[in-house]
Amino acid sequence: MSTVDYYIEQLNTIQAAKQDSPLAPVRKSALDTFTNMGFPTSRNEEWKYTRIGSIFKKEFRLQNEDITSFNQSSIDAVRLPGHENANELVFVNGRYSEEFSKIISEEIVVTSLEAAASGEYADIVNTHFNSSSKYLKDGINALNAAYAQGVFIYVPKAKAVANPVYIYNIVDAVADAVCALPRCLVYVSEAAEVSFVETYATLGASESITNQVTEIVVAENANVSYCKIQNDNSNASQVSTTHIHQVGKSYAETVTISLDGGIVRNNLNIVMGAAHSEAHMYGLYFQNGESHIDNHTIVDNVMPHCQSNELYKGILNDRSTGVFNGRIYVRQDAQKTNAFQSNKNILLGENATVNTQPQLEIFADDVKCSHGCTVGSLDEEGIFYLQSRGIPKEVAMSLLLQGFALDILEKIKIEHIRTYVQELIAARLTTQI
Repeated sequence: MSTVDYYIEQLNTIQAAKQDSPLAPVRKSALDTFTNMGFPTSRNEEWKYTRIGSIFKKEFRLQNEDITSFNQSSIDAVRLPGHENANELVFVNGRYSEEFSKIISEEIVVTSLEAAASGEYADIVNTHFNSSSKYLKDGINALNAAYAQGVFIYVPKAKAVANPVYIYNIVDAVADAVCALPRCLVYVSEAAEVSFVETYATLGASESITNQVTEIVVAENANVSYCKIQNDNSNASQVSTTHIHQVGKSYAETVTISLDGGIVRNNLNIVMGAAHSEAHMYGLYFQNGESHIDNHTIVDNVMPHCQSNELYKGILNDRSTGVFNGRIYVRQDAQKTNAFQSNKNILLGENATVNTQPQLEIFADDVKCSHGCTVGSLDEEGIFYLQSRGIPKEVAMSLLLQGFALDILEKIKIEHIRTYVQELIAARLTTQI
């Protein structure tokens, strides 16, 4: 049995038990797509530098009913700073765990996708669920949609959620290799405000792959802040998709911090579907060993008078590899668009590599757009200057790298999380410079 056939068999079994679900047609369509496409190879231009297909050669377990090693102490070991005053959504092997989750904000509704699709939020689910597939036409995205067992998060009109929402994607790989497929659909209503922090952790030494999709819909005058932190072990690979659709004039800001893992692929799509919307995308990747990070971003300017700003920075050491592919679309009706994109990289090791490809596709004639990328090493004159002031070379390099990362880190709005990430980077610099 081929690897693709194995997953098809597993998904057919899961879907057979949920054939009466309102999500069944989407699941079936996604399974058909996965059956036809399989896993992407290097022949797929969007996956040219990231050979994810090799990861899926193992027969990863998709179900999690038999977990015995996971308990409250497992959660406590990976909880983020400030969790005492945060809403916590816990996914274990891709399945939402109500037992280990904690919702303290009365302003938000958290329910299963199944319940949302069957009840008062059915119209929202029918309209927006799996909208990421319009931009990610590959078997990886289809595999997640074919499974589609996740949660629906609803922020009501004019509600400002004071407590951030922490989302933990935890894999229990103590006994078996696991493929986790967590899914979230978020609807932020008119004039609402909310902040998210999403993180990943793997327990155990077995290999794992997390194929995660979060779709966020932002309505008129709403404000969304989203931070992703990736600092997993070298046996844990990820394909992480965040799809934000601004359906009303709104504000969205994302910060993606990638520090460790095996093969890590981030898909970030922002669809500016309403005039006068604003979006900011920031990213920092600091890789070492033989880790691989691939950031693919899309900003789709559909309507006029929108503004977007994108800045991604990378630090690569040892034999690590990095990829940045940023694409900006400006549609014919999106006049008066302001869109800016920049990718900057520092290579610390002779064997470290990065492939960067910023792209613009403009179909309007009254716009301001720019893109650019840089790849280089640390400034030798800067290092010499600091050494001449009595600072050891390793400390001088660390200071320069912290300065390089600072304008990304300062975009993390939640103080506890910003300090936490700064400490992770400081620890990395102490041991590897």
